[in-house]
Amino acid sequence: MLDIDFIRNNTEIVKTAVANKGASVDIGELLELDQTRRGLITRIDELRAERNKVADQMKGGKPDQQLIDQGKELKDQTAKLEAELEPLLQKFDEMLYAVPNMPSDDTPVGDSEAQNVITKTWGDKPSFDFTPKAHWEMPQFIDEERAVRISGARFAFLKNGLVKLQFALLQFGLDTLTSEDTISKIAAEANLKVSAKPFIPMLAPMMLRTDAYKATGRLKPEEVTFKLANDDLWLTGSSEHALCAYHLGETLDEADLPLRYVGYNTAFRREVGSAGKDTRGIIRQHHFDKLEMESFTTPETSRAEHELLIAIQEYIMQSLGMPYQLVLKCTFDQGGPNIRGLDVETWMAGQGTYRETHTADYIGDYQSRGLNTKYKTSNGEKLLVHTNDATATAQRTLAAILENNQTADGRVKVPEVLRSYMGGVEYI
Repeated sequence: MLDIDFIRNNTEIVKTAVANKGASVDIGELLELDQTRRGLITRIDELRAERNKVADQMKGGKPDQQLIDQGKELKDQTAKLEAELEPLLQKFDEMLYAVPNMPSDDTPVGDSEAQNVITKTWGDKPSFDFTPKAHWEMPQFIDEERAVRISGARFAFLKNGLVKLQFALLQFGLDTLTSEDTISKIAAEANLKVSAKPFIPMLAPMMLRTDAYKATGRLKPEEVTFKLANDDLWLTGSSEHALCAYHLGETLDEADLPLRYVGYNTAFRREVGSAGKDTRGIIRQHHFDKLEMESFTTPETSRAEHELLIAIQEYIMQSLGMPYQLVLKCTFDQGGPNIRGLDVETWMAGQGTYRETHTADYIGDYQSRGLNTKYKTSNGEKLLVHTNDATATAQRTLAAILENNQTADGRVKVPEVLRSYMGGVEYI
């Protein structure tokens, strides 16, 4: 969330960001609530101070009826104002969490994905002497019919060599991210002066309590997230939702930064609002597996960290030989917590188009403020950390491999970099 002081002092800038991001929060109403809130808190503090004075006067002497009555009156006034304050605080809190982050200066202003900007294209699109199939037209690898029969829409069985390919992809991603030499190489090739510190592998909880999830800024809109009926728990939509909450309420040491984590999880999404979109295949399912990067840095290094995560994504896709384009997301598409958002869209030969396979999110201190995650500088000052997250690999990458590396006889060529993880197998 944003600092209320920042909103007070930069009201017009915040209003513009709210409009550009399509957020539904009235900044004027929020500031009126804030003024009322501060007034009530000040008056309650004054009444408590007066009660303390009365209590001090009553110590060690005979009970004075006038003081007793005065103390009771002050107590009643305090209780009345506290009762007024409680629902106001709840509404203020909800509205404050609804205010989006400020977009970066290079974020294009737009009201749909059509305003996203392609910043780079890499690789040659594969050519075929036959009509390439979409990945959902490969029943030897993906069985939707039986999955729909037992689970409903947006589910699929992955089978045969595709399962081995998924775990090979995950292991390649883990090996890449946990190697200091590889991180150093990627940073050097991208001309980034950042730490080569490797990522710590994590298996994170796939459920979060409401308070923790809300603090990440990723719970809204709630209707897209699965909630357990009998518990205060939500199924996470991505592993970085738990990873960014890992240091909830903690103060880290500046000398330990950056802290980088890579988490493997099954992600769960209701896909509300996606009716009719990608009803076939594994692009948009109710659950899918992916490897996600999360990092904690100082404010001074956070933008470079964002660029590093993008460079890692490019390294992975180039290693796989998958043609892709980088897309800078516009204000409407980048997400509430983001300062900046960039997608990797990978060519899908069977569909004849680029599809999003990766996202990189530059968050700044928006999440750490809600999570109260800080770091202590060498001079003892406590400041909010900055966070970044980005996809390393996901099942959508499998769809790209299936479509781009397919052969006329129904096989799929395994990317060379993955073959050592599959016993040297060249085709599945």
